[in-house]
Amino acid sequence: MNTSFSKPFKKRNYKPFIIALSVILIGAIGALSGMRGEKNFDAFDLTILPLTNAILNSFTFIFLVCALVAILKRNVTVHQRFIYAAFSTTFLFLLTYVTYHYLAPSTPYGGEGLMAGFYYFILITHIVLAAAIVPLALTSVARAWNRENARHKKIARWTMPIWLYVSFTGVLVYILISPYY
Repeated sequence: MNTSFSKPFKKRNYKPFIIALSVILIGAIGALSGMRGEKNFDAFDLTILPLTNAILNSFTFIFLVCALVAILKRNVTVHQRFIYAAFSTTFLFLLTYVTYHYLAPSTPYGGEGLMAGFYYFILITHIVLAAAIVPLALTSVARAWNRENARHKKIARWTMPIWLYVSFTGVLVYILISPYY
């Protein structure tokens, strides 16, 4: 006889949510890339937003490194907290990123030669992997929530390095383009 009063664990199907949110986020960001920005917006200096984005990406990177260290030490609770912190800063990043790109015109990179090649390589890989990280990160956390530890670990081996790369290169893109704002 089971004397436990806790409810049995029930797995949830997060797949429709993951697909919908991924399509919405990637679609909205893709649509923003084709917009010219709000004309004559002068309520505040918009160039503060890319700096804010870089700071938020820096925090995401630090939180992810801390989450990685925690899980390598088998401290699941600390790992979870840092992952939630990384999701929080990523969410705030998305808000400021969308706001900036809705209100401001695109800033062209002004460098030349080898630096331009380096910048565009970093930018293109950042963009492609940033789109990929949305469903990867959501799937990783959904598998953890469903206590599918083996499947979570399998996808996290891809998610973690890609998310680290995206957050790090987000800062690098800002550093490289900031002289041209």
